[in-house]
Amino acid sequence: MASKSIDNAFTATALRGAATDPTYAGVLSFMRRKYSKALDGVDAVVLGIPFDAAVSNRPGARFGPQAIRRASAIFDNDPQYPFARDLFEQMAAIDYGDVLLDYGNHQETPARIEAQAAEIIASGAYLLGLGGDHFVTWPLLKAHAAKHGPLALVHFDAHQDTWDDDGQRIDHGSFVCRAVREGVIDPSASIQIGIRTEAPEDFGIKIIPGYEVEDMSAQAIADQILSHVGNRPCYLTFDIDCLDPAFAPGTGTPVAGGPSSAKMLSVLRKLGPLDIRGSDVVEVAPAYDHADITAIAGATVAMYMLGLKAERLSASRQQTESQSG
Repeated sequence: MASKSIDNAFTATALRGAATDPTYAGVLSFMRRKYSKALDGVDAVVLGIPFDAAVSNRPGARFGPQAIRRASAIFDNDPQYPFARDLFEQMAAIDYGDVLLDYGNHQETPARIEAQAAEIIASGAYLLGLGGDHFVTWPLLKAHAAKHGPLALVHFDAHQDTWDDDGQRIDHGSFVCRAVREGVIDPSASIQIGIRTEAPEDFGIKIIPGYEVEDMSAQAIADQILSHVGNRPCYLTFDIDCLDPAFAPGTGTPVAGGPSSAKMLSVLRKLGPLDIRGSDVVEVAPAYDHADITAIAGATVAMYMLGLKAERLSASRQQTESQSG
């Protein structure tokens, strides 16, 4: 026990390396990362966005960041499957905590989220957002596009989220419409996976509907994503209701007929070639969950996002070392 510690979220002396907290104890940050607001030397930042005032059905996703952090404790100190590595051996990562939002003034919410995200992105760190309902992706996209230009959107969801938007709505079902109209995403390079509802507009975004996902292999789905997005800078957003309610009951707008968590995780694992500039996991609503099924799925999706970043970072550093050597 002498080599072990607890409450790594507060006691960590370095931003790299695995924690040693028991999976059932200790302060709950995402994957036991140190809570910090200091961005110097940080490669990846996890940011909670506890907002659910934009939902059209069941509220509760404001508790999503807490639930995802709690579920992430299951990722113990072994190399993370399927990456076969300690994600933080070379990648310095922190949990930045949550965006402070005024529950009584929702019109301020987009700007608050965007400003917090912009500060993190300006540091050069990769930003992983934990929602919150899917409206939070809008200010996150704006902050990323301000840095990188219009992005390809890789969007896992049961819903297209392209309902009409007047530019002022606080609505989790229209952020894609607004992002297209304001030039934040490039619809011709964007793709939506798992859609199994109808919307009046698709803006030319490529869709892999739920019934096709059911018939396709994970490799075939990933190949379509990779070929469509190519080498464009992209943003990856994963609405947990992309999964069938059997695998994600704890969400605000569940839709039957979706894929399993195993299949979508397999798809994510194959997206390493994408130039992902930022990502989020949204719509985890723990009040409707059972035995943390949805929170575990959300935490695992988030871990995969960090795993892809860790691999890309490691490959980049190896290439730099070989060129300098």
